Amino acid sequence: MKRFGALERVLAIFFVLSLFFGSDGSCEEQNSFTLRDSVVLSLTRNWNLKAYKEKISQAEFVRRQAGAGFLPKLSMSYGYTRFGDPMTQRIQTGGLLGNGTMEFQVSNQDNYQWKGRVSQPIFTGFAILSSYELARLGINQADLEFELAKLDLVLSVKEAYFGILQADKGLDVAEKAVDSLEAHVKTAENFYRVGMIPVNDLLKAEVELGNANHDLVKARNAATLSRSVFNTLLARAVDAPVEVADVLDYRPEKADFQSFLKEAIERRPEIALMGVNMKQADQRVRLARSKIFPEVAISWEYIKEGDAPDVDGSLYHEANRWEVMLGATWTFWEWGKTHYEVKENESIKSQIQETLKAMKDQIGLQVRQSLLELDEAEKNIPISRKAVEQAEENLRVSQERYKAKVATTTEVLDAQTLLTQARTNYYGALYEHNLARARLERAMGRSE
Repeated sequence: MKRFGALERVLAIFFVLSLFFGSDGSCEEQNSFTLRDSVVLSLTRNWNLKAYKEKISQAEFVRRQAGAGFLPKLSMSYGYTRFGDPMTQRIQTGGLLGNGTMEFQVSNQDNYQWKGRVSQPIFTGFAILSSYELARLGINQADLEFELAKLDLVLSVKEAYFGILQADKGLDVAEKAVDSLEAHVKTAENFYRVGMIPVNDLLKAEVELGNANHDLVKARNAATLSRSVFNTLLARAVDAPVEVADVLDYRPEKADFQSFLKEAIERRPEIALMGVNMKQADQRVRLARSKIFPEVAISWEYIKEGDAPDVDGSLYHEANRWEVMLGATWTFWEWGKTHYEVKENESIKSQIQETLKAMKDQIGLQVRQSLLELDEAEKNIPISRKAVEQAEENLRVSQERYKAKVATTTEVLDAQTLLTQARTNYYGALYEHNLARARLERAMGRSE
């Protein structure tokens, strides 16, 4: 009995765990998000951002490649040469040997050689150093491009998040419009049955209901599509369910253009990236100038030769020997090629300097535009909210007047159209307010 009881407990634990984790992994997938959840998750899952992260690793490997240029290089070769006839040498003879020539064999017909070589550059006109500095700056460039991609991704996620909220609000407005018009059609049908309104009034109401249902279908599709955009940014299944917390709120922003602009210039990765590009241009100028100087290198070779594959010497070869060589190469005239290459890279640096000035102006314009959009949205929100209240009251009065037979169907339908438009404008103003704030943060280089 004790063994049976232990088995029951094990099975019970296994059953509970299987229910908790689930074989389909559904418990592992998050479907409800706050704005912060969305941003944090996108920074860990977005495919494009992962690609930029990999570029940093790539730049580090390039730096290590360039660093290898400072170190000695080791190489090895093995070869076989066969002469048609062994090499010979003739010498003039005289004296006791008599006048004439003698011919001596000075090589084997079969020759094998193994060579090991160590070479070390001593001076390259600073070419190796410049190449290394360029590679090191490449890491800084990749880091800044990654930060820039993060800023763009955060803005895209916020736009998608607010897009879901706007689409949901639009869907809610469309559903309320359909409900209101369905009630109005029922009232119109009752009035028509008892002869209180003509048939064209009923037809107007039914046509307007059909239009509202058409708008409802579009609103549902917009809500679905907005979730697909959101899922794509978070590397989720495009049709995965999404629920988001409502953050379409109204918080007035205290605007100070000069302080915001100063922060933007200090924080924007684009500015720092331009600084890196100028340093890279300096190194390219230095690299081009390196061709003006001679290149000096030293090498050491260890050689084994013989008439057999084991290169263990022969009658005409020592088994091994070594050599040290110090050499210089100087290309001192190429018809101005090096000079023009230096000028080309100096021109590139000047272009970067001018581009930096234009970029600072563009950042100022972006901050200014974002502040104006934020101010516009902030002013429109109270106006739109008041318009919704007035439109709701107008519809209520029109419906009461219609029931009392002192208003026409057209008046009720117009009132419903005004309310739908007022609600759409209000939620649109909230959306633009939050979106303008997100764009302002992007313009200032904030990633939170």
